[in-house]
Amino acid sequence: MELPLVVGVDGSDGSLAAVDWAVDEAARHGLPLRLVYASLWERYEGTVPGSSLERSSEQVMAEHVVTSAAERAGRRNPDVKVTTDVLPEEAAAALLHEGNNASVLVTGSHGRGELAGLLLGSVGLAVAARAHGPVIVVRGDKAGLAGTHERILLGAGEPATGGEAVRFAFREAEARGCTLDVVRTWRCPAHETGDHPRLADDPAHRHEEQASRLLDALLADAIADHPGVLVRRVTVEGPARKVLLHRSAAADLVIVGAQRRTGHGGLQLGRVAHTLLHHADCPVAIVPQQV
Repeated sequence: MELPLVVGVDGSDGSLAAVDWAVDEAARHGLPLRLVYASLWERYEGTVPGSSLERSSEQVMAEHVVTSAAERAGRRNPDVKVTTDVLPEEAAAALLHEGNNASVLVTGSHGRGELAGLLLGSVGLAVAARAHGPVIVVRGDKAGLAGTHERILLGAGEPATGGEAVRFAFREAEARGCTLDVVRTWRCPAHETGDHPRLADDPAHRHEEQASRLLDALLADAIADHPGVLVRRVTVEGPARKVLLHRSAAADLVIVGAQRRTGHGGLQLGRVAHTLLHHADCPVAIVPQQV
């Protein structure tokens, strides 16, 4: 049985955009869609689950939210199987638990009741930083959300920690029938660019060559497994977060890996992922690698 795409919904504009995006994604991969609303309404309103007391206004609203989201999904694509659930739990914790039985977790960039000035909502950030499976935060401009660029972008990390992100990116490109742009950045430390008798060759060229070799090692197996995917690979000098952010304007999805250290319960996001989650012009996929 294939695991569903799980979407956190709360009735906000951000979650409705996430539902629309996830319906299209589920259809591409032939997966069911599970819409989940989570809130601690029992704690706030003093109701007891399963009691004969009149349902709380929060619970009534929650059921309305998931019903409306399911109807919206059905209108967008009636062929996608949709199920819903209302969970009496804190939202981030509930979604992290749901992620154990999901192919991908999908959230909007902002939730109901969050400050408009926030670049990324607290639930989306917590889920992206802690989930043990892929998380997609739906954000960006109209072109990126609509998928009109027909290309996805992979920020290539280290071979030892970026394997899951590579496999995810190739599966995504194959399902979409689009181009996969793979970018590996490199930097030339300042002390190597000055006059030094031991550095007669071009240090920038050496760093670029090293980046190219690492890219070859990272992509070799995936290219062999997905021969139909058109891959455009490039090495670029500069900070990865700035390079990928700039290139996200021409992508329908940007994908980066993230390390998940066993037994580490805190936020586990690097600077690159953090920057993209807050500023990218298209949806962002965080794909963890257990280390």
